[in-house]
Amino acid sequence: MRALVLASGGVDSTTCLALAVDKYGKENVVALSVYYGQKHQKELEAAKKIAEYYGVEYQTMDLAKIFEYSDCSLLSHSKEEIPHESYGEQLKESQGTPVSTYVPFRNGLFLSVAASIALSKKCGVIYYGAHKDDAAGNAYPDCSEAFHKAIGDAIYLGSGEELRVEAPFISCSKAAVVKKGLELKVPYELTWSCYEGGEKPCGKCGTCLDRMEAFRLNGVEDPALTL
Repeated sequence: MRALVLASGGVDSTTCLALAVDKYGKENVVALSVYYGQKHQKELEAAKKIAEYYGVEYQTMDLAKIFEYSDCSLLSHSKEEIPHESYGEQLKESQGTPVSTYVPFRNGLFLSVAASIALSKKCGVIYYGAHKDDAAGNAYPDCSEAFHKAIGDAIYLGSGEELRVEAPFISCSKAAVVKKGLELKVPYELTWSCYEGGEKPCGKCGTCLDRMEAFRLNGVEDPALTL
């Protein structure tokens, strides 16, 4: 069995990559990173370093054109500021609609593209790092269990029942993701999650706060903040 892993360079996808390598061997794993017009290259640089660390095949795809109509605050053409508050605080203000850092149907698009590449590369499974904390409160609806089941069924049927989609952390908290990663000795010092593109993580955006708390709950300091 060969596996394709959507690799963003962050905590969740890197832990998925570690799982895939552990299960299938590095020679049977492909890491796929997507440029979608984000404000910085940090996460793609991290993803490449992580792929090199694990010795897996690394592929990239440019889908920025598709998101040029979106005003999502993560995108380079957007004038919207990236919120410096937790997802919980953002959801109070959005009244249950997705947060401003939600890129429209990103996981749906990424998984569809990944399915085509995975089939071409003779992979039987796609891994991606969705978890329940991101889905909570409809912050990122394409991280929900309902979405995962729907897109998984669609890809399985559309591939002639040759390709499965796995989100191993779909029912887990981010703290549980980190716990598993620590067991697998994931090189979290190589990862990048921050929505800002500074020299170091800002420690204030939603994803920074989320990962810092996940490491804290595991009794470990986030290695990205100690470099």
